Amino acid sequence: MKISAIRDVLNATVIEGREYLDSTVEHVYASDLMSDVLAFGQSNSILLTGLASQQALITAHMAEFKGIILVRGKKPTDGSAELARNSQLVLMSTDLDMYDTCVRIDSLVHPENGVSVSLEPAVRPDSALLSQEFVVEGSDFTNSGMVSTQVKSLLKTIGLDPQLIRRVAICTFEGEMNVVMHAERARVRLSVTPSEVEVVIDDEGKGIPDVDQAMVEGFTTATEEMRARGFGSGMGLPNIKRNSDHLDVASEVGRGTRLNVRFLI
Repeated sequence: MKISAIRDVLNATVIEGREYLDSTVEHVYASDLMSDVLAFGQSNSILLTGLASQQALITAHMAEFKGIILVRGKKPTDGSAELARNSQLVLMSTDLDMYDTCVRIDSLVHPENGVSVSLEPAVRPDSALLSQEFVVEGSDFTNSGMVSTQVKSLLKTIGLDPQLIRRVAICTFEGEMNVVMHAERARVRLSVTPSEVEVVIDDEGKGIPDVDQAMVEGFTTATEEMRARGFGSGMGLPNIKRNSDHLDVASEVGRGTRLNVRFLI
């Protein structure tokens, strides 16, 4: 397909390489992991990515791609536009997320699928930018904090405000540690829309007998072993409340606890 057709279906902005829009590509590869692009990408391709850096341009050049489309409205940084120009690569940006970008390009290749494509602005006020689920295992101190680290990395990829990312990361980490210390396991769901970030932590465990008391700074039921590891100071839920815009705690003794934490963008 022609690169110009991809531009049109994505309502994309051309940043560099307008003179190459009549070129054709055989493959489209979507990834934010540049090592995967080098391992599995094929030449004569277009790369879809949220990584707006020189590394993405260098990877595309090394893999003999013809261009890059930055998703989620990302714009090039650290000299990427100049590198695209010098490497004779097309560089474009679309407001669509990765999933919708792939769907629209697929509609060019397989029109029989009946996908309706609109060239209106891509993001609706209530549309999801990101939705992902993780699992935290209780008593797993070795891997404690890994989910919070992944959440922080994902939010950085989207390009949210650093202070907002910090608040979300703190709340997710506090919630994750509560699961590790007091529950059997939990599902952590991260959802991001243009208006808010939501983190839901739904655990299976002993529950909280008195939620109001648990919200008091310094109150803790942590064991000496947990304290020896540096946790259990009784600041978990208070810290989550302090750093979030909305916190809802629902708990049933013997069954578990559900935290719904929201942050306005």
